[in-house]
Amino acid sequence: MSTTLRVSPSTAVIPVHAVWGAAAGLVGGVGMGIWMSVSRPMMDTAMITMVAGLLGSTNAVVGWLVHLSIALFAGITFGALLGQFAQRLAPAVLLGLAYGAVWWTVGALWIMPANLGMPVFEWNDVTSSSLGAHLVFGLLAGLTFSLVARMAGRQTGRTTG
Repeated sequence: MSTTLRVSPSTAVIPVHAVWGAAAGLVGGVGMGIWMSVSRPMMDTAMITMVAGLLGSTNAVVGWLVHLSIALFAGITFGALLGQFAQRLAPAVLLGLAYGAVWWTVGALWIMPANLGMPVFEWNDVTSSSLGAHLVFGLLAGLTFSLVARMAGRQTGRTTG
């Protein structure tokens, strides 16, 4: 059975797990963004400014906007793909950590370096710090998703899962 949320009579029905995932992605994205703002693994350059480089910028605000956009997309995708399995705490944490590792592999080891003209799938100070950041994202996203699912279940008077 699929649970849905009707936003307004004139809009389409949105799967509730995607909405919960959006919130989870933003919370995970803020935690990860803080990590990337303080982590300087390469020539005293904050990782968040490296993210801005995807748009040809070195501005940290641009980096945050790009990063949070990606985090929102990743959270929605997490909810849509894994939400039915991530409503309880332990599975949510494990799935979140695994999901963060997948995004690290695809995003930080492949897509971002390829777009910045750097070697792909290379282990170095930047990618090792990035792994920590992506695990923070996954942990916080999984915890948040589980918490939102639990709170939604209490409001409707039914259990989730």
